[in-house]
Amino acid sequence: MAHPELFLKKNEDKRLRKGHLWVFSNEVDTQRSPLNQFAPGDMVKVVTSDNQILGAAYINPGTLVCARLLSRKPGAKLGSKMFTTRIARALALRERFYNKPYYRLIFGESDGLPGLVIDRFGDVLSVQITTAGIERQKEPLLEVLVDLLQPTAILLKNDNPQRILEGLSTESVCAYGTIPEQLIIEENNAQFQIDIVAGQKTGWFYDHRSSRALLTQLAKDKTVLDLFSYAGAWGIPAALNGAQQVSCIDSSAAAIALAKQNAQLNHVSDNMQFVQSDVFEYLKQARLERRRFDIVILDPPALIKRKKDFKSGYEAYRRLNHLALQVLEKDGILVSASCSYHLSKANLHEILRSSARHIDRNLTIVATGGQAPDHPIHPAISETEYLKTYFCAVSESL
Repeated sequence: MAHPELFLKKNEDKRLRKGHLWVFSNEVDTQRSPLNQFAPGDMVKVVTSDNQILGAAYINPGTLVCARLLSRKPGAKLGSKMFTTRIARALALRERFYNKPYYRLIFGESDGLPGLVIDRFGDVLSVQITTAGIERQKEPLLEVLVDLLQPTAILLKNDNPQRILEGLSTESVCAYGTIPEQLIIEENNAQFQIDIVAGQKTGWFYDHRSSRALLTQLAKDKTVLDLFSYAGAWGIPAALNGAQQVSCIDSSAAAIALAKQNAQLNHVSDNMQFVQSDVFEYLKQARLERRRFDIVILDPPALIKRKKDFKSGYEAYRRLNHLALQVLEKDGILVSASCSYHLSKANLHEILRSSARHIDRNLTIVATGGQAPDHPIHPAISETEYLKTYFCAVSESL
Protein backbone atom coordinates (compact mmCIF):
# COMPACT_ATOMS: atom_id res chain seq x y z
CA MET A 1 0.00 0.00 0.00
CA ALA A 2 1.39 3.39 -1.03
CA HIS A 3 2.12 5.99 1.61
CA PRO A 4 -0.26 8.98 1.78
CA GLU A 5 1.10 12.16 0.25
CA LEU A 6 2.50 15.12 2.15
CA PHE A 7 2.54 18.11 -0.20
CA LEU A 8 4.97 20.98 0.22
CA LYS A 9 4.29 24.60 -0.56
CA LYS A 10 5.92 26.14 -3.59
CA ASN A 11 9.73 26.50 -3.30
CA GLU A 12 9.83 24.66 0.04
CA ASP A 13 11.70 21.73 -1.45
CA LYS A 14 15.08 23.44 -1.88
CA ARG A 15 16.59 22.39 1.43
CA LEU A 16 15.47 18.77 0.96
CA ARG A 17 16.94 18.67 -2.54
CA LYS A 18 20.28 19.79 -1.08
CA GLY A 19 20.25 16.80 1.25
CA HIS A 20 18.55 17.96 4.43
CA LEU A 21 16.00 15.57 5.93
CA TRP A 22 13.59 17.82 7.83
CA VAL A 23 10.21 19.17 6.81
CA PHE A 24 8.85 22.00 8.98
CA SER A 25 5.14 22.28 9.57
CA ASN A 26 4.95 25.74 7.96
CA GLU A 27 6.38 24.27 4.74
CA VAL A 28 3.44 21.90 4.29
CA ASP A 29 0.57 22.71 1.94
CA THR A 30 -2.20 22.00 4.42
CA GLN A 31 -4.88 22.61 1.82
CA ARG A 32 -3.73 19.61 -0.20
CA SER A 33 -2.55 17.52 2.77
CA PRO A 34 -4.18 18.56 6.07
CA LEU A 35 -1.88 17.62 8.92
CA ASN A 36 -4.74 16.40 11.10
CA GLN A 37 -5.24 13.43 8.77
CA PHE A 38 -1.95 11.91 9.95
CA ALA A 39 -1.13 10.12 13.19
CA PRO A 40 2.26 10.47 14.92
CA GLY A 41 4.70 8.03 13.34
CA ASP A 42 2.80 7.50 10.08
CA MET A 43 4.86 7.04 6.93
CA VAL A 44 4.23 9.60 4.19
CA LYS A 45 5.41 10.32 0.68
CA VAL A 46 6.86 13.84 0.45
CA VAL A 47 5.77 15.60 -2.74
CA THR A 48 6.64 19.04 -4.14
CA SER A 49 4.05 21.61 -5.18
CA ASP A 50 4.48 20.49 -8.80
CA ASN A 51 3.98 16.82 -7.89
CA GLN A 52 7.60 15.64 -7.88
CA ILE A 53 8.26 12.92 -5.34
CA LEU A 54 11.14 13.59 -2.94
CA GLY A 55 10.99 10.41 -0.88
CA ALA A 56 9.50 8.70 2.15
CA ALA A 57 9.36 10.20 5.64
CA TYR A 58 7.73 9.60 8.97
CA ILE A 59 5.51 12.34 10.33
CA ASN A 60 4.35 13.85 13.59
CA PRO A 61 1.71 16.45 12.71
CA GLY A 62 1.86 18.25 16.04
CA THR A 63 5.55 19.20 16.01
CA LEU A 64 7.58 21.99 14.42
CA VAL A 65 9.74 19.48 12.52
CA CYS A 66 6.72 17.56 11.37
CA ALA A 67 8.40 15.09 8.99
CA ARG A 68 11.84 13.53 8.70
CA LEU A 69 12.95 12.01 5.43
CA LEU A 70 14.19 8.43 5.64
CA SER A 71 14.73 7.55 2.00
CA ARG A 72 14.60 9.03 -1.48
CA LYS A 73 12.62 5.93 -2.43
CA PRO A 74 8.93 6.81 -2.03
CA GLY A 75 7.88 3.34 -0.93
CA ALA A 76 10.52 2.88 1.77
CA LYS A 77 9.31 1.81 5.20
CA LEU A 78 10.82 2.16 8.64
CA GLY A 79 11.11 -1.27 10.19
CA SER A 80 13.32 -4.30 10.64
CA LYS A 81 14.82 -4.25 7.15
CA MET A 82 15.82 -0.58 7.27
CA PHE A 83 17.11 -0.87 10.83
CA THR A 84 19.21 -3.90 9.93
CA THR A 85 20.76 -2.29 6.86
CA ARG A 86 21.54 1.05 8.44
CA ILE A 87 22.72 -0.18 11.81
CA ALA A 88 24.97 -2.75 10.13
CA ARG A 89 26.43 -0.02 7.93
CA ALA A 90 27.02 2.24 10.93
CA LEU A 91 28.60 -0.65 12.82
CA ALA A 92 31.01 -1.40 9.97
CA LEU A 93 32.06 2.26 9.87
CA ARG A 94 32.74 2.40 13.62
CA GLU A 95 34.75 -0.81 13.49
CA ARG A 96 37.08 0.81 10.96
CA PHE A 97 37.97 3.45 13.56
CA TYR A 98 37.72 1.59 16.86
CA ASN A 99 39.04 -1.85 17.78
CA LYS A 100 36.96 -2.09 20.94
CA PRO A 101 33.16 -1.77 21.30
CA TYR A 102 33.04 1.62 22.98
CA TYR A 103 31.51 4.28 20.74
CA ARG A 104 28.37 6.00 19.53
CA LEU A 105 26.85 3.47 17.19
CA ILE A 106 24.02 5.58 15.77
CA PHE A 107 24.06 9.37 15.51
CA GLY A 108 20.60 10.22 14.22
CA GLU A 109 20.41 11.87 10.81
CA SER A 110 24.09 11.26 10.06
CA ASP A 111 23.44 7.52 10.12
CA GLY A 112 20.13 7.74 8.27
CA LEU A 113 17.97 7.23 11.36
CA PRO A 114 16.60 10.59 12.55
CA GLY A 115 15.41 10.54 16.14
CA LEU A 116 17.70 7.72 17.25
CA VAL A 117 20.95 7.74 19.23
CA ILE A 118 22.67 4.54 20.37
CA ASP A 119 25.80 4.40 22.49
CA ARG A 120 27.67 1.13 22.83
CA PHE A 121 29.34 0.35 26.14
CA GLY A 122 30.81 -3.07 25.45
CA ASP A 123 27.94 -5.54 25.79
CA VAL A 124 25.50 -2.88 26.99
CA LEU A 125 23.58 -0.49 24.74
CA SER A 126 22.07 2.85 25.75
CA VAL A 127 19.30 3.80 23.33
CA GLN A 128 17.72 7.24 23.13
CA ILE A 129 14.55 7.65 21.06
CA THR A 130 13.40 11.24 20.57
CA THR A 131 10.69 11.02 17.89
CA ALA A 132 7.30 9.36 17.54
CA GLY A 133 8.39 7.77 14.27
CA ILE A 134 11.16 5.75 15.90
CA GLU A 135 9.09 5.12 19.03
CA ARG A 136 6.40 3.46 16.94
CA GLN A 137 8.99 1.00 15.62
CA LYS A 138 10.67 0.40 18.97
CA GLU A 139 10.03 -3.34 19.12
CA PRO A 140 11.56 -4.21 15.72
CA LEU A 141 14.46 -1.89 16.58
CA LEU A 142 15.18 -3.82 19.78
CA GLU A 143 14.92 -7.14 17.94
CA VAL A 144 17.44 -5.99 15.34
CA LEU A 145 19.87 -4.77 18.01
CA VAL A 146 19.71 -8.11 19.80
CA ASP A 147 20.23 -10.05 16.56
CA LEU A 148 23.10 -7.88 15.30
CA LEU A 149 25.03 -7.21 18.50
CA GLN A 150 24.01 -9.87 21.04
CA PRO A 151 24.07 -7.37 23.93
CA THR A 152 23.65 -8.45 27.53
CA ALA A 153 21.45 -5.42 28.22
CA ILE A 154 19.67 -2.56 26.46
CA LEU A 155 18.68 0.57 28.35
CA LEU A 156 16.04 2.84 26.82
CA LYS A 157 17.36 6.20 28.08
CA ASN A 158 14.24 8.10 27.09
CA ASP A 159 14.46 11.05 29.47
CA ASN A 160 15.21 13.67 26.82
CA PRO A 161 12.77 16.63 27.05
CA GLN A 162 12.41 16.58 23.26
CA ARG A 163 10.16 13.56 23.74
CA ILE A 164 7.61 15.78 25.46
CA LEU A 165 7.39 17.92 22.32
CA GLU A 166 6.72 14.72 20.38
CA GLY A 167 3.91 13.74 22.75
CA LEU A 168 5.96 10.92 24.29
CA SER A 169 6.57 9.99 27.91
CA THR A 170 9.99 10.41 29.51
CA GLU A 171 11.52 7.47 31.34
CA SER A 172 14.58 5.27 31.56
CA VAL A 173 13.84 1.55 31.48
CA CYS A 174 15.82 -1.61 30.89
CA ALA A 175 14.25 -3.09 27.76
CA TYR A 176 16.44 -6.18 27.52
CA GLY A 177 18.64 -8.15 29.89
CA THR A 178 19.96 -6.69 33.13
CA ILE A 179 22.03 -3.52 33.53
CA PRO A 180 25.18 -4.45 35.48
CA GLU A 181 25.78 -2.70 38.79
CA GLN A 182 29.27 -1.79 37.64
CA LEU A 183 29.82 -0.82 34.01
CA ILE A 184 33.36 -0.02 32.88
CA ILE A 185 34.36 1.37 29.49
CA GLU A 186 37.72 2.13 27.89
CA GLU A 187 38.86 5.33 26.21
CA ASN A 188 42.32 6.69 25.43
CA ASN A 189 44.01 3.86 27.35
CA ALA A 190 42.03 4.66 30.48
CA GLN A 191 39.15 2.87 32.15
CA PHE A 192 36.01 4.59 33.38
CA GLN A 193 33.17 3.40 35.51
CA ILE A 194 29.99 5.03 34.24
CA ASP A 195 26.38 5.29 35.35
CA ILE A 196 24.15 4.98 32.30
CA VAL A 197 20.92 4.93 34.31
CA ALA A 198 21.35 8.07 36.43
CA GLY A 199 24.20 9.68 34.48
CA GLN A 200 24.00 12.59 32.07
CA LYS A 201 22.60 12.04 28.55
CA THR A 202 23.27 8.42 27.51
CA GLY A 203 25.84 8.01 30.29
CA TRP A 204 29.07 9.09 28.59
CA PHE A 205 30.29 11.75 26.15
CA TYR A 206 32.19 9.97 23.39
CA ASP A 207 32.21 13.05 21.16
CA HIS A 208 35.34 14.62 22.71
CA ARG A 209 37.43 11.44 22.47
CA SER A 210 39.82 12.77 19.80
CA SER A 211 40.45 16.07 21.60
CA ARG A 212 41.03 14.27 24.88
CA ALA A 213 43.61 12.10 23.13
CA LEU A 214 45.43 15.24 21.97
CA LEU A 215 45.50 16.55 25.52
CA THR A 216 47.42 13.49 26.70
CA GLN A 217 50.35 14.57 24.48
CA LEU A 218 50.58 17.89 26.34
CA ALA A 219 50.11 16.80 29.94
CA LYS A 220 53.50 15.43 31.03
CA ASP A 221 54.89 17.26 34.08
CA LYS A 222 52.12 19.89 33.88
CA THR A 223 49.51 21.06 36.36
CA VAL A 224 46.04 20.59 34.90
CA LEU A 225 42.71 22.15 35.84
CA ASP A 226 39.72 20.16 34.54
CA LEU A 227 36.58 22.30 34.80
CA PHE A 228 33.12 20.71 34.54
CA SER A 229 35.04 17.46 34.94
CA TYR A 230 32.07 15.06 35.27
CA ALA A 231 33.56 11.52 35.41
CA GLY A 232 37.15 12.65 34.74
CA ALA A 233 37.32 11.96 31.01
CA TRP A 234 39.84 14.76 30.43
CA GLY A 235 41.71 14.76 33.71
CA ILE A 236 42.35 11.06 34.28
CA PRO A 237 44.08 10.40 30.92
CA ALA A 238 46.18 13.52 31.61
CA ALA A 239 47.23 12.02 34.94
CA LEU A 240 47.96 8.68 33.29
CA ASN A 241 50.23 10.48 30.84
CA GLY A 242 52.42 12.09 33.44
CA ALA A 243 50.64 15.23 34.60
CA GLN A 244 52.18 16.52 37.81
CA GLN A 245 48.83 17.42 39.37
CA VAL A 246 45.25 17.31 38.08
CA SER A 247 42.39 19.19 39.74
CA CYS A 248 38.84 18.16 38.79
CA ILE A 249 36.06 20.65 39.50
CA ASP A 250 32.34 19.94 39.18
CA SER A 251 29.22 21.19 40.94
CA SER A 252 27.71 17.69 41.09
CA ALA A 253 28.50 15.53 44.11
CA ALA A 254 27.65 12.42 42.09
CA ALA A 255 30.06 13.46 39.32
CA ILE A 256 32.87 14.11 41.79
CA ALA A 257 32.28 10.73 43.46
CA LEU A 258 32.39 9.02 40.06
CA ALA A 259 35.59 10.83 39.08
CA LYS A 260 37.23 9.76 42.36
CA GLN A 261 36.28 6.14 41.67
CA ASN A 262 37.75 6.41 38.19
CA ALA A 263 40.99 7.86 39.54
CA GLN A 264 41.28 4.85 41.84
CA LEU A 265 40.42 2.50 38.99
CA ASN A 266 43.33 3.94 36.99
CA HIS A 267 45.71 4.18 39.98
CA VAL A 268 46.23 7.94 39.65
CA SER A 269 44.55 9.16 42.84
CA ASP A 270 47.83 10.35 44.35
CA ASN A 271 48.29 13.17 41.86
CA MET A 272 44.64 14.17 41.53
CA GLN A 273 42.35 16.30 43.65
CA PHE A 274 38.59 16.72 43.40
CA VAL A 275 36.54 19.74 44.36
CA GLN A 276 32.77 20.00 44.37
CA SER A 277 32.11 23.62 43.50
CA ASP A 278 30.36 25.97 41.16
CA VAL A 279 32.97 26.55 38.45
CA PHE A 280 32.46 30.31 38.32
CA GLU A 281 32.97 30.59 42.07
CA TYR A 282 35.98 28.26 42.01
CA LEU A 283 37.68 30.35 39.33
CA LYS A 284 37.02 33.58 41.19
CA GLN A 285 38.55 32.13 44.36
CA ALA A 286 41.53 30.68 42.47
CA ARG A 287 42.14 34.07 40.89
CA LEU A 288 41.95 35.75 44.28
CA GLU A 289 44.45 33.27 45.73
CA ARG A 290 46.71 33.65 42.66
CA ARG A 291 46.64 29.94 41.89
CA ARG A 292 47.93 29.08 38.42
CA PHE A 293 47.76 26.01 36.17
CA ASP A 294 49.78 25.01 33.11
CA ILE A 295 46.69 23.66 31.33
CA VAL A 296 43.08 24.71 31.88
CA ILE A 297 40.31 22.63 30.30
CA LEU A 298 37.00 24.40 29.89
CA ASP A 299 34.33 21.95 28.71
CA PRO A 300 30.98 23.19 30.04
CA PRO A 301 27.57 21.69 29.29
CA ALA A 302 25.53 23.39 26.59
CA LEU A 303 24.95 26.94 27.82
CA ILE A 304 22.82 27.88 24.80
CA LYS A 305 20.21 25.17 24.40
CA ARG A 306 17.81 27.30 22.38
CA LYS A 307 18.34 30.19 20.00
CA LYS A 308 16.52 32.55 22.35
CA ASP A 309 19.11 31.76 25.05
CA PHE A 310 21.96 33.09 22.91
CA LYS A 311 22.57 36.40 24.69
CA SER A 312 22.77 35.00 28.22
CA GLY A 313 24.64 31.90 27.07
CA TYR A 314 27.20 33.91 25.12
CA GLU A 315 27.86 36.01 28.20
CA ALA A 316 28.34 32.86 30.30
CA TYR A 317 30.89 31.50 27.82
CA ARG A 318 32.66 34.87 27.79
CA ARG A 319 32.87 35.03 31.58
CA LEU A 320 34.15 31.46 31.82
CA ASN A 321 36.91 31.98 29.27
CA HIS A 322 37.86 35.32 30.80
CA LEU A 323 38.17 33.75 34.26
CA ALA A 324 39.98 30.66 32.96
CA LEU A 325 42.65 32.79 31.29
CA GLN A 326 43.32 34.53 34.60
CA VAL A 327 44.30 31.28 36.35
CA LEU A 328 46.51 30.10 33.49
CA GLU A 329 50.24 29.93 34.07
CA LYS A 330 52.62 31.90 31.87
CA ASP A 331 52.94 30.14 28.49
CA GLY A 332 50.02 27.90 29.38
CA ILE A 333 47.45 26.06 27.29
CA LEU A 334 43.73 26.82 27.42
CA VAL A 335 41.46 24.12 26.01
CA SER A 336 38.16 25.88 25.34
CA ALA A 337 35.19 23.86 24.14
CA SER A 338 31.52 24.37 23.41
CA CYS A 339 28.84 21.80 22.63
CA SER A 340 26.22 24.50 21.97
CA TYR A 341 25.08 24.33 18.35
CA HIS A 342 23.93 27.96 18.54
CA LEU A 343 27.43 29.18 19.49
CA SER A 344 29.32 29.26 16.20
CA LYS A 345 33.03 28.81 15.69
CA ALA A 346 33.22 32.52 14.91
CA ASN A 347 31.46 33.30 18.21
CA LEU A 348 33.96 31.24 20.20
CA HIS A 349 36.85 32.80 18.26
CA GLU A 350 35.62 36.24 19.25
CA ILE A 351 35.20 35.22 22.89
CA LEU A 352 38.79 33.96 22.98
CA ARG A 353 40.14 37.04 21.20
CA SER A 354 38.33 39.56 23.36
CA SER A 355 39.01 37.70 26.62
CA ALA A 356 42.74 37.55 25.91
CA ARG A 357 42.94 41.19 24.89
CA HIS A 358 41.00 42.27 27.96
CA ILE A 359 43.75 40.97 30.23
CA ASP A 360 46.53 41.88 27.77
CA ARG A 361 47.54 38.35 26.81
CA ASN A 362 48.71 37.00 23.47
CA LEU A 363 46.54 34.05 22.44
CA THR A 364 46.99 31.84 19.40
CA ILE A 365 45.00 28.77 18.40
CA VAL A 366 47.47 25.93 17.93
CA ALA A 367 45.04 23.06 17.36
CA THR A 368 41.35 22.53 16.83
CA GLY A 369 39.10 19.64 17.69
CA GLY A 370 35.59 18.55 16.91
CA GLN A 371 33.39 15.51 16.98
CA ALA A 372 35.04 12.11 16.99
CA PRO A 373 34.40 9.82 13.98
CA ASP A 374 31.50 8.13 15.76
CA HIS A 375 29.63 11.47 15.60
CA PRO A 376 29.74 11.97 11.81
CA ILE A 377 28.71 15.32 10.36
CA HIS A 378 26.12 15.42 7.58
CA PRO A 379 27.23 18.22 5.21
CA ALA A 380 23.64 19.16 4.38
CA ILE A 381 22.49 19.21 8.01
CA SER A 382 24.31 21.87 9.99
CA GLU A 383 22.57 20.70 13.17
CA THR A 384 24.76 17.57 13.17
CA GLU A 385 27.88 19.71 13.69
CA TYR A 386 27.74 21.16 17.17
CA LEU A 387 31.07 20.56 18.90
CA LYS A 388 34.05 22.86 18.66
CA THR A 389 37.28 22.77 20.66
CA TYR A 390 40.27 25.11 20.56
CA PHE A 391 43.70 24.45 22.02
CA CYS A 392 45.12 27.90 22.71
CA ALA A 393 48.70 28.86 23.53
CA VAL A 394 48.60 31.86 25.84
CA SER A 395 51.61 34.05 26.60
CA GLU A 396 52.43 37.52 27.80
CA SER A 397 51.44 40.36 25.52
CA LEU A 398 53.81 40.98 22.63
